[in-house]
Amino acid sequence: MTPWWHPAAMAARRPRLAVRTRVRAALDGWFADRDFLAVETPALQLSPGMEPHIHAFRTRYDPADPARPAQDLWLHTSPEFAMKKLLAAGLPRIVQFARVFRNGEATARHHPEFTMLEWYRADAGYADLVDDCVGLVRAAAAASGCDRFTFAGVACDPFAAWEVLTVADAFGRFAGIDLLATAPDPRAPDAALLRAAAAAAGLHTAADDSWEDLFFRIMLDRIEPHLGAGRPTVLTDYPVSLAALARPKPDDPRLAERFELYACGLELANAFGELTDPAVQRARFEADMDLKARLYGVRHPIDADFLAALALMPPSAGIALGFDRLVMLCAGAEDIRDVLWAPVAGI
Repeated sequence: MTPWWHPAAMAARRPRLAVRTRVRAALDGWFADRDFLAVETPALQLSPGMEPHIHAFRTRYDPADPARPAQDLWLHTSPEFAMKKLLAAGLPRIVQFARVFRNGEATARHHPEFTMLEWYRADAGYADLVDDCVGLVRAAAAASGCDRFTFAGVACDPFAAWEVLTVADAFGRFAGIDLLATAPDPRAPDAALLRAAAAAAGLHTAADDSWEDLFFRIMLDRIEPHLGAGRPTVLTDYPVSLAALARPKPDDPRLAERFELYACGLELANAFGELTDPAVQRARFEADMDLKARLYGVRHPIDADFLAALALMPPSAGIALGFDRLVMLCAGAEDIRDVLWAPVAGI
């Protein structure tokens, strides 16, 4: 196999990398025009992130001073915690193109080190982030000279009117399942009810499937392939049990202020109306780490400094967008490595 640094391999990739450069410049300008402050936060953190199914890289700090103890640190899976501390410090609009790290992720759509575009608005709601996404995705497409995205045989016009679809409506439309009926207690959805509904829809189930297992299997098999076909889809109003960092919706506490953005069946972004209650956030983190310990035998430390900052954080909305995936769509690439200047060695 020809190495990525071979002149012939680089020549083949250069047109897509040129698209990456143009898209990055366009988005830098887009955020600057809207008074976002570009920030940088450390990749090394006391806690990498608390998502149960995302795996982090662990490292160790060995001080030169032998009187100081060594300390375990983690490469962050998202810059979220540090950026929210900046919100608590009083910065109203912030954006970062961050290098982030996720262990075990290596497919045509995933890489263990990649670029996350993350931004936050103080005193804003998650609906404001939908408008941001429309503007910046169209700016990226225009900068690349692309008027239509194509990925895995699916086309999507970013300049068409975007679809807004609730998770419950997506389950009903594409899987024939009344999702909210399977969660009579929103914080503890009923796996048996969803298992029965999934089996009736012709999906494989197992006796030990959790409600969350079934949710993501249905999403992957029946729903995601339809999202962002023809035009981008904003998939919104997630069940509150699947949004540990988001506020419940004031008009329906079964649901959370969360949306995901899809184009050509490819997930691009994940957004929240941010939770700012430290006690509720700690309880959710502890529940997530209990689940992670049961499933994977790993427990990440909770960042107490982050919880302290939440008490000072204003009502805010935040979003993380996979920059490399957006470039893939703009450049017509089918593999994320085709839009990386230098892939991680050996992967």
